[in-house]
Amino acid sequence: ELLRAIDRNKDQSYFLYDLTQKMLGSLHFPLGEQTKTETRQLAEKFGLHTAAKPESQDLCLIEHHGSMGQFLDKYLAPKAGDIVDTQGRILGRHNGIHHYTIGQRKGLGIAAPHPLYVVALDVGRNQVIVGDRASVHYPECTVHRVNWVSIAPPTQPMKATVQIRYRSQAVAATICPVAAAESADMDSTRVKVIFDEPQFGVTPGQAAVWYDGDRILGGGIIEPLPVQERVAVARAQAQAAD
Repeated sequence: ELLRAIDRNKDQSYFLYDLTQKMLGSLHFPLGEQTKTETRQLAEKFGLHTAAKPESQDLCLIEHHGSMGQFLDKYLAPKAGDIVDTQGRILGRHNGIHHYTIGQRKGLGIAAPHPLYVVALDVGRNQVIVGDRASVHYPECTVHRVNWVSIAPPTQPMKATVQIRYRSQAVAATICPVAAAESADMDSTRVKVIFDEPQFGVTPGQAAVWYDGDRILGGGIIEPLPVQERVAVARAQAQAAD
C-alpha cells in the first residue's frame, strides 16, 4: 500500500499515484516517517552540504528561465486572439492561449467590475473564455489513464476523498466506474468523479488522486470537456449561484 507521508507539508503521494504494485514491491521511502526539519537535522549530523539548501517552490526545470510563460515562449510562437465571456462577447486580447489555465485569475490583462477567471480554452477559435468565480466550479469530472494503487479496480461506486491538485485539500466525492466502450464490463482505466460539493478550477491534464484516509486508492488524469459543454456547465453554475 502507498500512504501519505507523516509531514503533510512535504507529502509527495499525489505525484506517486501511477506506481504499480510491481513497482511498489521494490521501493522504499526512508523519509516518509520523518518531517523535513528532522531530515535536515540528520543531514547536518552527517555533514551533507544540502542540510541548509533553500526550498524550491517552483518547477525546478524552468526556474532559470524566469517564469513558466518565458519557458513556453521559447518553444511556442505568440498567436494573438480574443478573450471572451461565456456569451461570446469580446473583452480583450491575449498573446497565446498557452499562457492560460482553467481557474486562472491573475494576468488576464482585462478590466472588469468583478474578478474574472478562465473558464475554458478554445483551441479551434484561439479564444480564452472567462467568467465569474461561480462559473469555474464543477460538480464532476471524468478521469482516464487510471491506476489503482492499493486496491483492485472496483465494480461499484465508492466514497473517497479526492485531491485535484498538489496543494489542494482532498474533498469528499464518489468514484464511479465507467462501462467499457465495446462491452458490458467496467473500464478499469476510466472513472467518473462526482464531488459532494462543486469544486473550483477542475483542470484537464491535472491529476485527480483519491484516498481512504492516508491510503492512496488510485488516480488518473482529468479528461478535457468539449469547449461548448464546459461553457454550458459554467453558465449553469453561474445561474445556480445567482
